[in-house]
Amino acid sequence: MFTSAPLSIQVHPDDTFARAMGLPNGKSEAWYILSAKPGAQIGIGLTHRVTPQQLRTSITDGSIVELVQWRPVARGDVVFIPAGTIHALSAGIVLAEIQQRSDTTFRLFDYDRARDLDIDSGIAVANAWPLRPQGNPTRLTDERVALIASRHFVLERIDLPPASSWALLAEAETWILVLDGHAAIGLSMVSIGQALFVAGGRNSIEVGADGLTVLVAYPAARPVAALLQRLGGRSVEIIEPAVPNAATSAALSEART
Repeated sequence: MFTSAPLSIQVHPDDTFARAMGLPNGKSEAWYILSAKPGAQIGIGLTHRVTPQQLRTSITDGSIVELVQWRPVARGDVVFIPAGTIHALSAGIVLAEIQQRSDTTFRLFDYDRARDLDIDSGIAVANAWPLRPQGNPTRLTDERVALIASRHFVLERIDLPPASSWALLAEAETWILVLDGHAAIGLSMVSIGQALFVAGGRNSIEVGADGLTVLVAYPAARPVAALLQRLGGRSVEIIEPAVPNAATSAALSEART
């Protein structure tokens, strides 16, 4: 996702609200910042708690822009956005997103662009308070870091050394985005910026001469211990992190604005 202008201030429903609307699930998501220009910011949560009426007033008079909690971002930052969190993006950001399988978005404020708003639904689902502090990434092995481990999905960064061979024991729905380097994954040759969908099972990884860094996303409650195995070398043992225990579908995709 590339932002050339500030995106709308928006919110997504949780599973309960979405199912009441006849949808299969809500939408929690996570962002991995691929690049950010100087001064680029993300808005996550609010600076302080407000009532639904105060939130509505801030939308009407435009002061919601100041009510949102803004912070600078840099390459490599990762942010988890639980359903119900009011959020926004400034211009100058390139990011990858993982999300629950849903495109339901309620726009609260759109900088006077001529697009429909969803103020009533947005206020109904919004958590009108600051976002709780998020946990830090957890190193699982020398190669694997769990960036996000939620009850909906897991997002990992994997760094593999040059000219090494691996087996990826993928979950039924696994997405791979190449951040650096190149490799043959199964029958596909991949390099920087390319994404690959793996529909489960064992997939070989033959890493190129420059090494390989990828994001890997899959639906699970916790990182899968046997996800990655080195071939023809030492075994890889995972350090189990403490994470919630539930799961639902997720996918890397382009975010809706």
